[in-house]
Parts: sequence; C-alpha cells; structure tokens
Amino acid sequence: MSKVLKILARLIGLLVVGFAILYLFFPGFKKSLQLKAVDKMGDVAVKRMSENPDAAGSVAAEFINIPIKAREISGGVWQATGVGNAHLITTSGKDVLFDTGLSTQAPKQIKALKDAVPDLELSHIITSHSHADHAGGVKFWDEDGIDIVAHAEFVEEQRYLTELQDYFWHRNRTLFPFMPESPPTIGLIAYGGIEPTMTVANGQPLKVTQGGVEFELYALPGAEGADNLVLWLPQKKILFSGDFFGPLFPQFPNIFTMRGEKIRKPVEYVNSLDVIIDLDPDMIVPSHKDPITDKAVIREGLVKMRDATKYVHDQTVEGMNAGKKLEQLMAEIQLPAELALTQEHGKVSWAVKSIWEYYATWFHFDKTTELYHVPQSAVHSDILELVDGEALVKKAADYIAQDKPLEALHLLDIVDGGGVDNTAVLDARINALNILKSRAEAGEKNSYEIYWLNYRIRETEARLQ
Repeated sequence: MSKVLKILARLIGLLVVGFAILYLFFPGFKKSLQLKAVDKMGDVAVKRMSENPDAAGSVAAEFINIPIKAREISGGVWQATGVGNAHLITTSGKDVLFDTGLSTQAPKQIKALKDAVPDLELSHIITSHSHADHAGGVKFWDEDGIDIVAHAEFVEEQRYLTELQDYFWHRNRTLFPFMPESPPTIGLIAYGGIEPTMTVANGQPLKVTQGGVEFELYALPGAEGADNLVLWLPQKKILFSGDFFGPLFPQFPNIFTMRGEKIRKPVEYVNSLDVIIDLDPDMIVPSHKDPITDKAVIREGLVKMRDATKYVHDQTVEGMNAGKKLEQLMAEIQLPAELALTQEHGKVSWAVKSIWEYYATWFHFDKTTELYHVPQSAVHSDILELVDGEALVKKAADYIAQDKPLEALHLLDIVDGGGVDNTAVLDARINALNILKSRAEAGEKNSYEIYWLNYRIRETEARLQ
C-alpha cells in the first residue's frame, strides 16, 4: 500500500511540476487558464448584481444583463454585445477590433466572435478611450504582432485613472453598492498596463486601407474625456463612436461626471461634433447598446447635441460676464424647447457649474473662507450654542412642508454637524431627500442624481437603526 502511495505522490509531483512549467513558460496555456478563471468571475458578478436589491432598476443592472452574443450588423462587421460592445471588422487580409468591452466579459465575447468568424486573425486593436468598460479586454485579445491603437492622450488618461483608482473606486461604489469592495489588481483583470503601439492626435486623422477596407481614425475629445477615438468606415458610412455620445443617443452630454474624473472641455466637444456632422454617417455603432440606423434620427440628433452644448456654454459665459452668481445661472439656464434632450446621463445645471469652474476654477470670488482649509461645518456646534437645535429642526420641517427640501437640508446639516443625532433630524433628512428623489424621477431622471440620493437615504436610514 505504501508503495502505491509513493507512486501516486510521485505522479502528483510530476503533474504539479508539469503544470508549473506550462504556466510559467507557455503564455498561451497561462492565458487560457486566466480566461477560464475570469469567465467564472464574470458569472459571479452577474449573479451578484442580479440578486442585489440595491441594483434593481439601475442602468448598471440593465447593462450587466445584456446577453453576450455575436451579431453581424453590416456585411463583414460583427458586434459582440455586453456591458461594453466589442466590434470586429473583417477584411480580405487580417481583421480589426474596435473596443474590447469589460474584462470580466472578454472571455465570452472572444468566444462569440471566434465562433462567428472561425478564421479571425487580428492586425489591430483600437480602443476608443481608457475607461475599463471599453479597454478592459485589450490584454485578453493582445498577441505578438498586433498593434494597439489609441488616442495620443490615452496613456495620460490611463495614468491618472490608475493612480487614483482607489479614490474613484470608493466614489463609484458609493453610487453602485453592488460593486466589489476593492478594485481588481491581479493579472488580466487589473486596470491599466495597456501600451499603445500607435497613437492618433487631435486634428491628425489616421487613414489606412487594409484587405480592401478603408479605415479612418479621428481623435475627438469631448464627452467621455480627452482621449476619445472614433473609427469611420467611409465605404459603408459607418461610425464606431465608442462612448463619444454616452449610453443614449441623442442625449445632453455628460460634460461633468459627478462620480469624478477630469472636467471635459465643452468647446472641444462642440468641435468634435462638427467633425462627425461633416462625415454624415448612415449608421452609428456605439459601444453601449444597439446601432442607430435611422439617417434622419442621426442627423437631427448630432445637430441638436452640438447646438444644445453650445447654447449652455454660451449662456453660461454670458451670465458670467453679466456678473451673475453661479447658483443663479444653474437655476436659470434651461434648454429651449427646440433643443430639448434627455438629461438622464448629462445634466444641464451640472454642465453650467462645470463650464463655470472650467474657465474660472474653484474660487467663485464671493467667500473669503473658500481660500482656506476651515469648513463651515467647523462652527456648526457654535451656532447650536446660540440657537436652539430643536428650533432649527422645526424650521427644516416647515421648509419640507413648503416643498423646499434644499433649504431644509442646509439647516439639518448645521444640526447634524453640531453633534445632534436624533430621530427627528434623521427623519427630516430622509423626507427632504425623498422629495428630491421624487423630483428627479418625475423630471430629468438623471441616473447619477438618483444613485446619489439613494445612497444618502440608505446612509441616513442605517443611522436610524
């Protein structure tokens, strides 16, 4: 018996050594194992979100439940659907991939495209920008001899997003509580580490022909950052837009994202839209959701997005020159009826604030204390020594009864910041937040505003327990 066990032990040892050699010295074997592991992680992520009540009804939940499949959207042009779509343009030579989706969905998207196009062989991987739901699969597809093409600003955008990953992850998880507690940092699923071999600069489009297909790449900064890159197929009049328009078309652009990241430049975005309008696409293929194929909808949407962005920009500048306060302009500036667009992703009042601070930075020239490190909350306890806290809570309740939740929240911040933590304060806060949430859901339906209000309501309810 002991002899058998020794033989088994030797065999197991040999298997372990053989496995280690394959893993360490054969990259293809290592990648195949990682693909299988990541595929399982992707399944877990879908299950986690599907079962989490906080995710119910969110855009994120809608996206994560999009089935992953390959479909031919035009002759020789394939799309692998998912949270972020991956696109394959086949040629009589080698093929080109535009965007690679989310890392945890890359294994399924790769399989779907390879099943649809068995002789798939890539020459180029083009990434529309540095966000993880567009560039996350690059490392899964990458092999020797494949060029990775990106905007000239891609490396810088990837750098700061990597360095601030923990900070932004915490912010995102506040809005999306079903996310894992910490960002992935191991192997192919870790963010960053993509090194473009070819870059395209603003104002210098790259035009090439391969296997009978003409490709044109345009560096168009704007709504999703400084490193937006779009792909134009002139023979088919198809524009691969990445996230240039955001998740909806048409929509008011997310010039400023409240979850964090650099401010986007409004005039750059207007100029970028002019480039696309001149291309006059018959089809727009975004990297989220379905292609847009109605020529009239495309033309009207492009012009309206450009004119709406320019209108808000110009009205903000005019108001600044007239000496109006930022808060006044946030309340006053509205899109005229002919430029009305959904604000589910981008929001006009936030764009006003973003444009103001893009030009004039953070000091609004009205409060000296803005220049220093002591916040207003530092004197809340002093205010409560002079003013009865219960009276402030009662006044806040009066404001809530008058449908003035923001005034109520200002007062409640003083009471809460002064160390008073009682049921009346927290109940009033929840009532004020619920008024704001009802307004948002009935009005602009901005997803980020609703996510934030949900977070604040959850946080306050937890303090009541």
